[in-house]
Amino acid sequence: MIQNEMSRRRLLGLGLGAAATLTLAGCGGGSSSDRSTAAGNGGKEYTGPKVDLKLWNGFTGGDGDIFKKLVEQFNTEHQNIAVSVITYEWQDYYSKLPGAVSSGNGPDIAVMHMDQLATFAARGVITELDDVAKTLELSEGDFAPTVWKGGLYHDKRYGIPLDMHPLGFYYNKGVMQKAGLDPNKPPTTKDEYTAALTELKKSGIQGFWVSPFQFTGGMTFYSLLHQWGGTLFDGEVAKATFNSDPAVEACTWLVDMIKQGFSPANVGQDADYLALKSGKNAFNWNGIWQINDLKKSPQVQWGVAPLPQIGSQKAAWANSHNFTIVKQRSADNNKVAGAKVFINWLSQHSLDWAKGGQIPARKAVREGAEFKALPEISGLAPELEYAAFPPAAPGLGEVMVTFYNAFNEAALGKKSPKQALDDGVAKANKQLEDNRKKYGS
Repeated sequence: MIQNEMSRRRLLGLGLGAAATLTLAGCGGGSSSDRSTAAGNGGKEYTGPKVDLKLWNGFTGGDGDIFKKLVEQFNTEHQNIAVSVITYEWQDYYSKLPGAVSSGNGPDIAVMHMDQLATFAARGVITELDDVAKTLELSEGDFAPTVWKGGLYHDKRYGIPLDMHPLGFYYNKGVMQKAGLDPNKPPTTKDEYTAALTELKKSGIQGFWVSPFQFTGGMTFYSLLHQWGGTLFDGEVAKATFNSDPAVEACTWLVDMIKQGFSPANVGQDADYLALKSGKNAFNWNGIWQINDLKKSPQVQWGVAPLPQIGSQKAAWANSHNFTIVKQRSADNNKVAGAKVFINWLSQHSLDWAKGGQIPARKAVREGAEFKALPEISGLAPELEYAAFPPAAPGLGEVMVTFYNAFNEAALGKKSPKQALDDGVAKANKQLEDNRKKYGS
């Protein structure tokens, strides 16, 4: 379970540049009718002949079972729409999609992370969904503003948000108790965090293992950079800014965790999380997706809360799954209309999806009593108000790899935080310039 979960999640924020470099001859081409608004009424209902729809996704873990059950329920309730689910590991998924679309063998519906939308929109792989939002009367007020805006590229909507998945603060209550800490009061500030780590260290416990890898050290740094008031890029995503003074300060704080003995050096991939489960550390910053895994470990006394505020403001790394409709070499308006009905239906049933370890994008669902009855997952919902989402820019995935690699060098002590981030920014700026040439924006 852990191996499978880790392998798929490791690709959530990588961006997977291979998808961006493939040639998509034929995508978005054809006659003007191919690009016209599809038949139907934007997803309210579908009354045409039966259509068979292919849906691609990367839900290979426990959330995949929940997703498939929801699709089965949809098929039962809609006799004229049959959705078949094809699941790949995320890295294979994003690599396969452009070529499949180009050859006419792509899916009709694709689940896509927010930070992938701009790339696939720029490459002509996915189609606009403004009519869905308009017809269903969906607006920013129905969602968290950051999640809603994340579905836009060049002021046109390409994604209907399903959820958001942030980092959460996991703590081992048993380890805290052994160190004389209150297991029901996890630290929420920098001072409280340092004090707790100091008490843990006195008990011989390195309480907070800093991973040099993207999962989860890189995403922890991503969160802290924003907590210190920094940004990864300028407003136009033309220049990288993750070597600013706030960024260096945030990176230095994490590296000092290692230097001061609160964390071991050279922490292996996922070792920080496994140490939490085995009682070797007390704190772990990790994704909301770990909640269901921990629930399968009754021997572990654990809790989860929003990330502590270490910097001057609250912030947390987050991403979001969006539904998209894939462009076809020969458009079938009935299929497009059926796909929109499915997207709307599943969006409305996002409470059931939340049980898979996600925060529903729809505000009405998040504010409902049934969602609040999921204490661990709903407990991270407040982070939605200050979540740090990736900007909408094509080809950004490759640049994010550079960002995470820069942190890796600092965490492993190969370079000072400033040198590592300076070198990373220099490389990132060249990548951003290449992306402007590649995508014409």
